[in-house]
Amino acid sequence: MINSRAIAMNTLLAWEKSTKPLDQHLDNTVSGASLDDPRDKQLVMALVYGVVRWQGYLDAIIQKFSSHPVTKMKPLTLVALRIGLFQLVFLDRVPESAAINETVQALKLSRQPKWLTGFVNGVLRAMVRQRGDLAAPDEAAAVLSHPPWLVARWESLFGKERTKQICWINNTLPVLVVRVNTRRIPVDDWMNLLRENGVECERGLFGPAAVRINNFQGPVTTLSGYEQGMFAVQDEAAQLVTPLLAPFVGGRYLDGCAGLGGKTLHLANLLPEGARVVAVDPSLKRQGLLKDNLQRLGGPEIEIHGATLQEFAEQSQGGFAGVLVDAPCSGLGVIRRQPDIRWKRSMEVLQGYKARQLELLKAAALLVERGGVLVYATCSIDPMENDEVIAGLLAEHPEFSVSPAQEYLPEAARGFCDGNGFFKTTPEQGLDGFFAARLQKTMKRVE
Repeated sequence: MINSRAIAMNTLLAWEKSTKPLDQHLDNTVSGASLDDPRDKQLVMALVYGVVRWQGYLDAIIQKFSSHPVTKMKPLTLVALRIGLFQLVFLDRVPESAAINETVQALKLSRQPKWLTGFVNGVLRAMVRQRGDLAAPDEAAAVLSHPPWLVARWESLFGKERTKQICWINNTLPVLVVRVNTRRIPVDDWMNLLRENGVECERGLFGPAAVRINNFQGPVTTLSGYEQGMFAVQDEAAQLVTPLLAPFVGGRYLDGCAGLGGKTLHLANLLPEGARVVAVDPSLKRQGLLKDNLQRLGGPEIEIHGATLQEFAEQSQGGFAGVLVDAPCSGLGVIRRQPDIRWKRSMEVLQGYKARQLELLKAAALLVERGGVLVYATCSIDPMENDEVIAGLLAEHPEFSVSPAQEYLPEAARGFCDGNGFFKTTPEQGLDGFFAARLQKTMKRVE
């Protein structure tokens, strides 16, 4: 018999020992366990993401009820306690007895000594007896569930109150946001399809093709129109980046870090007849997924190159009217969607991203034709990866200047631009945390 708690434990233990993202470990363990009942899979996902999201808060409570220091516990023991406690605090539909017994049973499957399973059982039962002493999850608990270095960093950038808000929203379940493929169907028509199937949805707050789907927990592939390419999953903040390459002309446009192609395909939809899109990505896996998305969503043909942006720049002939660099980054703006990110980052990691981002941006700068546009974007909210990278490029490339992003955004989104003309969002504003800068290359040669 499959024990969902055991699968969750194995997933969390594998993630702690690895540098791979949590979702990759979850995909491996879930597919390997052959979970036929969707409810089992949903429970595993709820346990894994919930424990990672509230890890600091859970550890603080465990420490109050345990005579053994959390920092000296074996990884399996601590993971079992976290899973058991998470169920007691957050999963109302799971009876207390099931939360404890099934968690202890999962621990026994790992052939742990009797004293250890007894210890976990005792701590969890003590928590139940003193439920009134368990602090409810609040902003303080959310702050506790972020690494101290990151909280200190954000407090220096945003202040204590805003940092509390960011941490709290990071620990809530994200809203599913999609961009409707208006080449296939009008936004309102697609929303009507959803409602006919009992799915609640509403227009996006800022993006003209954005739709927000509340309280949806199933696979996106089950939404109406998926196979027909009627939509792509994309947060509103990301949807506001690609239009910064406007005004669009009939030339060539480059997505220098295409990834799965969300912005690539958005760009293709925005371009006039006769314009061309070139996508660059070194990963064979991502290239394959990009091609799959292109086939599903349709649109103009996209020229795909399997190379790094630097390699492409060395062999490319001719310039581009617009170049987009959606750079690899820390992802600190999307912790709400990827809660494990917070525990795998450090200031040293940020510095490494900054160096890599600047190199990518300098390679991209060589590909922009005179009078063309270079857009740099990240899903990070840290200036080290954003403002400082732009400053580094401008110091070496005086032929570029910052063009105010607000002039190319919908009126409702222009308030997200700062005094330098940079587009900036943070999670407590209802969007993913994003940064984007629009740079214009002068028509004149700069000596």
